[in-house]
Parts: sequence; C-alpha cells; structure tokens
Amino acid sequence: MLQAGPERAPLPPLRTEPPAATRELPEVPDRGDGGDGSGGAGRTDRAGRAARVEKRPAGEQDAPHRDPYLDNAKYLTIVLVAVGHAWAPLTVGSRPTAALYYLLYTFHMPAFVIISGYLSRGFEYRPRQIRRLLTGVVVPYLVFQTLFTFFMRWAGDEPEREFAYQEPEFALWFLVALCLWRLTTPLWKALRWPLPVSLAVAVAAGVTPSVSGDLELMRVAQFLPFFVLGLRLRPRHLEFVRHRAVRILAVPVTAGAVAVSYAAVPYISAAPFLHDKDAQSLGLPSWLGAVMTLTAFGCALVMTVCFLSWVPRRRMWFTSLGAGTLCAYVLHVYPLQYAKELGWFEDEGAQHPLDRFAITVIAAGLMTLLCTAPVRRALRFVLEPRLTWFFTPQANAPAPRAPAPHAPAASAPRLPVAPSSRRLELPAAPVSEKSPP
Repeated sequence: MLQAGPERAPLPPLRTEPPAATRELPEVPDRGDGGDGSGGAGRTDRAGRAARVEKRPAGEQDAPHRDPYLDNAKYLTIVLVAVGHAWAPLTVGSRPTAALYYLLYTFHMPAFVIISGYLSRGFEYRPRQIRRLLTGVVVPYLVFQTLFTFFMRWAGDEPEREFAYQEPEFALWFLVALCLWRLTTPLWKALRWPLPVSLAVAVAAGVTPSVSGDLELMRVAQFLPFFVLGLRLRPRHLEFVRHRAVRILAVPVTAGAVAVSYAAVPYISAAPFLHDKDAQSLGLPSWLGAVMTLTAFGCALVMTVCFLSWVPRRRMWFTSLGAGTLCAYVLHVYPLQYAKELGWFEDEGAQHPLDRFAITVIAAGLMTLLCTAPVRRALRFVLEPRLTWFFTPQANAPAPRAPAPHAPAASAPRLPVAPSSRRLELPAAPVSEKSPP
C-alpha cells in the first residue's frame, strides 16, 4: 500500500487590503518653524530617539516635542538681536561698546539664520507648509510693515511717509529673507555642493553695485550661506559642537576675538558686519570685497560655534520663550525706534558705563517679556492667523500624527504569524533489529 505524503497546514486567509484610493504613504511631520517662532515645533535632536507627540485639543494639529537646546539657542539669539540694536547708537565715543558691538554682529544674526536653516530642512512645498509660510511669515511682514509706516508718521514726524512694501523697515528684512530662503530650500537640497554655490552667490552679490535695494536682496544673498549651512547640518554636528572640549576651547577663542575687536575699532567700521552694502559702496576694490565676504563668513562660523557650544542643552527657565522669537522680533523695533526718535541714546544719561549696562539689561528684559506666552496669545491672530477660508482643504488639513516608536507604518503589509500550537515533527526512523549470531 502506498503511504500518503505529509499533510500541510492550511494557509491563513488573505488580509483584506483597503481600497487603493485610501492607501497613502504616511507623511513625514514638519521639522518646525524654521526659527521664526511662528508656532511650529522642532523635532528632537537625539539620534535614534523617535519623536513623541503631545496631546493637543481636538481640531489642533499634533506637534512633536520641542528640543530644549534649539529653543534655548533661539531665545538667546533673539535677546542678542535687541541688545545689538540698543548698542548701535552707543558705539560713538565708547571704544569698549564699539568692540562688543562689532563682535556681537559677527555671529548673532548668522547663528539665528543657521538655526532657521536647520529647522527648515523638512520644507518640501507641501500644501500645509505653504500655508504656514504665508500665515507665519508673509502675513506678519505685511501687517507690521504697514504698522511701522503709521508709527513713523507719528513718532518720526513724517506725515507723508509712503507704504513701501518692497523696502523692509528696520529689522523686518529678516522675514522677507526667511520667506525667500525657505522657498529655495528644495533647490539647495538637490545640489551636490550647496554651500560653495551659496558662498559664490554671496561673493558675487558683495561685488555687484547694481544689486537692487528692493526686498533687501543684498542681505538675502550675503546671509544665504548661513541658511544653507543650517540645511546641511545634522544632529551629530550639534552634538559635536556641544562637546566639552569645544566648550573649553571656546573660552580662549572668544577672549582673543574680544581683544582683536577692541584693537580694530579705530581702523574699521561696523558696515561689513551688516551685510547690506557692496564693496564699492564701502570704498573697497572688488577683490578686497570678495576677501572680506569670505573672511566674514569664516569669523562668523568660528564665533557661532563658540556661542552654540555654551547654549544649555537641558530645559531652563527661558526654554519656553524660544517659541516666541517671532513675536519679540517684530515688536521690539517700536520701543527702540521710539527711543531713537526721542534722542534718549544721545543724552548724557546714556554715556556712563553703568548707564550703558542698564540699557543692555532693559533691552534683554524687554525681549524676554515680548517672548512670553500672554504676549504671543494676544497677537496670535496676527502672527499665526488660520485663514482657513483662503486655502484648500488639503492645505488646512492637520499635521499627521507621528508614528509611535517601533510601530509599523499604517500601510505596511503584515506577514502572517505561524501558528505556534502546531509543531512540525519528523517520524522516528525505524530501529533495525539484528538477530544474534
């Protein structure tokens, strides 16, 4: 009789797949607001650690936890922005103030732009990102550019001052630059050598007198390498900057920079650090202008590393204020400009070193106050307008929820689990019995 073959276990039933129209690849969450403080939250920097999701009320978008290191850096840089604007009229007649002013302008805006680039790495022209760019950058620029014109008509006694939206007022140029930089993000991500190309753009702009003054294109081009550098940074680079050896080395480097800045005050001006003029306008030949642009980039890079190495990596009392940098940036221009119009910085009460120190503390305190949550909530209708009526449903859709750690993607097929109750057993070999001799 023929013996039957081994019996096979039945195959598990096929898993029913959702319709093709509903199967979508999960969208990668945005990496944050690009340093503009428009309400986005940056992804954590820890390598190998999945982003966790905060519980938000129904109807609001989900956002991953913010990285305290980046928020600390944003808050400190925005405070330095206000301090630099307060120091500008105090440099006349004070060599120490001028030396600190030169040193500050070497790195504080480059550091802020680098952080903005680092947080813009996820920009890929998705409808949601376009909506946030318009509502978080373009709308605030239009609103505060208009308000500043009215403000100068009153405070500056210029009743005929025109509305010039192509000419950013005071510090509002950064909003224009951030919009233009972020729109070009996919271009820089597609190039093999984006940083050298951006440096070439900056050098070319620095030696071209015909660059238009509209939209502050000179500053846009000369600060571009810092934004591109931020796009190229990865969490491991920030970990290297925060290494203990780098923090220790930053002490003598900064001390040497202070000494060099103090010695150079009688021979140079602050114009090269503002990046708003070409070499010919500064009275320099073209070749020297190119060297000056590259030298300024190198100095800014060194001092930015020193600054970022000292930024605390843990949560501090000011960490939450890093989310309000845009609010503080657009608001601080009014009290500072009003003080300049009244001539407070030229009074005798602003010439003593203790008075200058007091002005510095007041500027830092003002910036801290403007970063607080109550001020942000009061101006949310301007700085973070929803404008759902202006955009398509796709652009108004909330951010996708980040997947849980070690969780498979929603559309990933699952392999059937082998039944554990059934074990494959081989029949025992027959034992051959030999008859004794």
